[in-house]
Amino acid sequence: MTEPDPQAVAEASAQAMWQADAASQGLGLRLVRVAPGEADLAMRIEPRMANGFGACHGGFLFALADSAFAFACNSFGRPTVGQACTITYLRPGQVGETVTAAARLVAEAGRSGVYEVRVTDAAGKVVALFQGQSREVAGNRPGP
Repeated sequence: MTEPDPQAVAEASAQAMWQADAASQGLGLRLVRVAPGEADLAMRIEPRMANGFGACHGGFLFALADSAFAFACNSFGRPTVGQACTITYLRPGQVGETVTAAARLVAEAGRSGVYEVRVTDAAGKVVALFQGQSREVAGNRPGP
């Protein structure tokens, strides 16, 4: 019996998650790419996302990074949740620009994993760095 293609598993997991992910869809996020242990999501910063300084509210950048983290850690077809995370904001996201969150698995041990997510602007400058710890849980694969 042959092993399932890891890329096919990542794509199927992402598709199932996306169908049930009202939060990411409601924020206008776009799933750009998924691969085993990786996911890239993009978000256009809209005027409704501006904080009192006229820059993107950090909560929206966090949500983008967190969603990329979720798609990356569920790309193996095993139900996985976030256990802990941190984010460092390095520069403001500007209204009207598109930012991209690129999540990558950097280490794993047993049912736990560590992912780094780089949120960058269109010029490739880092807007924020996010680190998430994942934990595989019992249950069915992601999605409805």
